[in-house]
Amino acid sequence: MDERHAERVKLTFPENLVRTPVLAQLVRKFDVDPNIRRAAVEEHFGWIICELAGTEASLDAAKAFLASEGVQVDLLGDVLES
Repeated sequence: MDERHAERVKLTFPENLVRTPVLAQLVRKFDVDPNIRRAAVEEHFGWIICELAGTEASLDAAKAFLASEGVQVDLLGDVLES
């Protein structure tokens, strides 16, 4: 069984994706668990800082999917677990 990891990311959404359930798609398609830590969503723009948890392969696939959909993905570093 693959080991699960967590990464902190900032996701920036363009206007055309603000109302799209992108995080729900991540959960269903890639078995990734998002933990939203901070967010700001307005009519024309939005961003979310979250921790994504999953296997290394699922996290890579999820980030590639987000980028292909037009979401800007900025890595903020790995989550340290105590």
